[in-house]
Amino acid sequence: MNNKWWHERIFYQIYPRSFYDTNKDGVGDIPGIIAKLPYLKSLNVGAIWISPLYKSPNFDNGYDISDYKSIHPEYGTMEDMDKLLAEAKKLDIKIIMDLVINHTSFQHDWFLKSKDPNSEYHNYYFWRKGKVTKKGKKLPPNNWQSMFTGPAWTYEPSNDMWYLHLFTSEQPDLNYDNPKVLEEVKSILRFWLDKGVAGFRCDVINLISKTSLKDGKPKVYKTGKEHYLNAPGCHLILKQLNDEIFEPYGAYTVGETMDITIDAAKAYLDGELTQVFAFDQVQVDYFLLPLFKRKYKPHRMVKALKKWQLKIPWNTVFYENHDLPRSVSRFGSNKYYNESVSALHASILFLKGTPYIYQGQEIGMTNVDFGSIEKVEDVSSRNVYNLLRKFKVPPKLAWRLVNNFTRDHGRSPVQWNSKKHGGFTDGKPWLMVNPNYPEINVEAREKDNDSVLHHYRKMATLRQKTKAFRNGDLAFVKTHRDILAFTRTDHKDEYLVVINLASKKRPHRLDLDGEILYSNYKEFEDNARKLRPFEVQIIKRID
Repeated sequence: MNNKWWHERIFYQIYPRSFYDTNKDGVGDIPGIIAKLPYLKSLNVGAIWISPLYKSPNFDNGYDISDYKSIHPEYGTMEDMDKLLAEAKKLDIKIIMDLVINHTSFQHDWFLKSKDPNSEYHNYYFWRKGKVTKKGKKLPPNNWQSMFTGPAWTYEPSNDMWYLHLFTSEQPDLNYDNPKVLEEVKSILRFWLDKGVAGFRCDVINLISKTSLKDGKPKVYKTGKEHYLNAPGCHLILKQLNDEIFEPYGAYTVGETMDITIDAAKAYLDGELTQVFAFDQVQVDYFLLPLFKRKYKPHRMVKALKKWQLKIPWNTVFYENHDLPRSVSRFGSNKYYNESVSALHASILFLKGTPYIYQGQEIGMTNVDFGSIEKVEDVSSRNVYNLLRKFKVPPKLAWRLVNNFTRDHGRSPVQWNSKKHGGFTDGKPWLMVNPNYPEINVEAREKDNDSVLHHYRKMATLRQKTKAFRNGDLAFVKTHRDILAFTRTDHKDEYLVVINLASKKRPHRLDLDGEILYSNYKEFEDNARKLRPFEVQIIKRID
């Protein structure tokens, strides 16, 4: 394999609104990211993916962009952004921007002008005449559903037309059938690459092309997706962007690819995107919809991880992002909290691929007990709650269902110390800080030499100094179905990684002879035939 810089580095995602606030307005900012760069370097972070910093009315916290070439005032200025790029470069940390090009904000100048059917911008979006019943009721052009509940079309009285939005009505979809839209996107990409960003995380990138606007096959969720999911036009768009922009600039790209399969992923990785995010491993506790929760079974996680490792040469490996609850609250254990956090870290850091750590994950941040929908800011969660109530679901049950997977679990502010608001801000935080911040925070973890943060650092350092863990060959070892066991090999050096993902002892029948490089248990059980709950052992084979 021809190694590139992204084969060697650990990535860290920052959700800027919740990272670190320096001006007391309760919202994280770019100066806050700059202030914490040395901390990130201490985590062996080599690249940072930053969620949208662009100008936005924030109906979906920045994923509704009104100006792609401006910084949102809450986060700072373009000068702050330039300084961030410069300071990160000094520390050899790459910066990856979030690229949201399926849709814009409804306050974007393009959309405002597009309402006029005679405007050159009208076909930047999907404007269509609707249907009218015999009784004169206006209906959308088709039966597609929004990802955030309700119809995927909104009526605009000023032109008596409807516009398409796969997400909220404040996020109208761009129309890539119009070649001018792609030229606008190319201009945006060049703008940021010329500034020095190293690449892009491409938001819902496999939805950007619509094959047709015909009615979809009725479903409980995502009606219409057969007309836009992985459409042929998407590949044509990405191939053109790769040939004209990404490849000449040497840019890294990773696609958020909804409902992706192995075969579909391979198509995107063939001259279109550098990597994709697949979500099998973070959906093992879903039941039918990202609303109903089923009991977590470790063997499902092992199966999901193996599936992608065996079929895709170079994966992204992650459990958390800004759309997901905290991994230790889903796949870990209260009883074996430290061990489970370390076990999850180990599986991210030592499997083959690019590891992605989400802010606060390194200290084992957990889900938040919000208590009620009133304390949740996530537009998706609020919409789902309102829909459940519309269908007479009792308030307590509606809240319990929404609370299972609300995106705000992952968006609560980073807990830096035990001071008020976890040291995130001296103002009023935009979102509730987890009440457990006096115990779970960076400062406390730094002082405890046996903390999950120190264990993370040990493993991250081991990964970065050992070539076999960064880009060596991987082979799975047969053992108990709840145990993730594999070797990493580089020429003559072979390492065995054994991770029990269960909260109970599991038999392993493995040869654990060799030099123990890491264990998350202090006491080593010689010749033990069972791995303890969430036990990790990393062993160098000795000839």
